[in-house]
Amino acid sequence: MADLELYELEGCPYCAKVIEKLDELDLNYESHMVPRSHDERTEVQEVSGQTGVPVLVDPENDVDGMPESDDIVEYLENTYA
Repeated sequence: MADLELYELEGCPYCAKVIEKLDELDLNYESHMVPRSHDERTEVQEVSGQTGVPVLVDPENDVDGMPESDDIVEYLENTYA
């Protein structure tokens, strides 16, 4: 099964879109909740180079920090559907 990681923020509609796709595809993932303040999001910045969420990491397919919910959903569909 996939060894995915998702950097997300509670209440984020873009994150919810990605989580919905992960659930639809029955993919296991590790959730990393980020702080509300962009200034405190050092962990996600180290992974993706930016502070926005969601960010997906898929080490199995050399995805180190994919931002943008639409891109993530498309990637999940193309890779795991």
